[in-house]
Amino acid sequence: MNFVVVKATVIFLILALTVVEPKPVPDARKKRSNTEKLINSLASQDLVTNLPGQPAVDFRHYAGYVPVNETNGRALFYWFYEAATNPDLKPLVLWLNGGPGCSSVGYGATQEIGPFIVETDGHGLRFNNYSWNKEANMLFLESPVGVGFSYSNTTTDYDNLGDAFTANDAYAFLHKWFLKFPSYRTRTFYIAGESYAGKYVPELAELINDKNTDPSLHIDLKGVLLGNPETSDAEDWRGIVDYAWSHAVISDETHKVISENCDFDGDTWSNKICAQAVDEVLKQYKEIDIYSLYTSVCIGDTASSNDGSMQMPRIMGGYDPCLDDYSRKFYNRADVQKALHVSNGPQLKNWSICSTKIFHEWVDSKPSVLPIYKKLIAAGMRIWVYSGDTDGRVPVLSTRYSISALGLPITKAWTPWYHQKQVSGWFQEYKGLTFATFRGAGHAVPCFKPSNSLALFTSFLLGESLPSAR
Repeated sequence: MNFVVVKATVIFLILALTVVEPKPVPDARKKRSNTEKLINSLASQDLVTNLPGQPAVDFRHYAGYVPVNETNGRALFYWFYEAATNPDLKPLVLWLNGGPGCSSVGYGATQEIGPFIVETDGHGLRFNNYSWNKEANMLFLESPVGVGFSYSNTTTDYDNLGDAFTANDAYAFLHKWFLKFPSYRTRTFYIAGESYAGKYVPELAELINDKNTDPSLHIDLKGVLLGNPETSDAEDWRGIVDYAWSHAVISDETHKVISENCDFDGDTWSNKICAQAVDEVLKQYKEIDIYSLYTSVCIGDTASSNDGSMQMPRIMGGYDPCLDDYSRKFYNRADVQKALHVSNGPQLKNWSICSTKIFHEWVDSKPSVLPIYKKLIAAGMRIWVYSGDTDGRVPVLSTRYSISALGLPITKAWTPWYHQKQVSGWFQEYKGLTFATFRGAGHAVPCFKPSNSLALFTSFLLGESLPSAR
């Protein structure tokens, strides 16, 4: 047969097969899988796969660094847990612990609301049945640099740490983090935190709100959730003093001296009589756990020794006051640091749960974030504040004084809220704000009331009132 004819015949057969062969029907699952691979390509290097002692789970979690200033070599460490079920349908929540100088990984992630709680020997983890990732995708950030594993290669950065510095770096972190996890770029977003994060959270929320005027920078922030938050210095100090007196920590005489000599709205500490009387409050609190009045202290824990460090807002954990020690042991293990992508194992990084240096050298602290509250309320943000009522460091009275100073109209009067048919605390709704207490909980509420805390978190995300009937 002529070669030209053979070649033409082969070409014809190929064309015919191409025409008659049916086009494959797209597989939606395969398409979604390919999209997920593309979305997570930048994050895949941060996937945690061999964390020592980790319970088996069905969700993914990631840990690693996000550069926030490449010129200075600043990078913030994060740990991100996908929601336990339907992560594509659930919001993203950023959690911040305070101090200033304390770790959100050591506290929030592995003592309070994360899926893994550090075991008492510091060698393993146990599953938290009340983890907040049951309801949301949870992002924990160690901030600012110098906290936990976060760092800067420029030493002068550590001399400038304060509220504004922290807010700007956290904002830069979010946008860089979204490059790793682009599917969350337009996700409904909330910020939560406790203690000194009572300042971090509103300040970051305000920055996001201001920057959202640029569509290219838009973050879908819907609200903030604050636990035992430092809010306004004057109201916070008044609350500390009045709470100590009303709970029999200080004498009538000490309280009277403070009442007559302390002007918390003015230059408080220039009055020596006032300063000495407040020192007496702190002295009495050194005998117990200021963060949890009715639980034991950790004997041998240097952070609660009689060296003045009780003035630092170090969060003691729940009914086991030695949780801080367990976290320190766990995060300074070579295999743990390697699994979390913070070191190669042999070159360990020194991790501490709080930095006293950052706390004492903090250069910028807003005296009050109440003006930011007003701004966020006007912008339509959901604001919930909760308070464990056995905390002496940022007591329920401090929070009530701060909220009262806002002068908001009451929309739902003071009433109990219930969990598992028991009174969990009380709450009151205002125009633009909800305030709730936790009965019998200290500073780090989820340590004391994990199930109740998850219930409140769920109501917050849904924008629903707390249950006011058994």
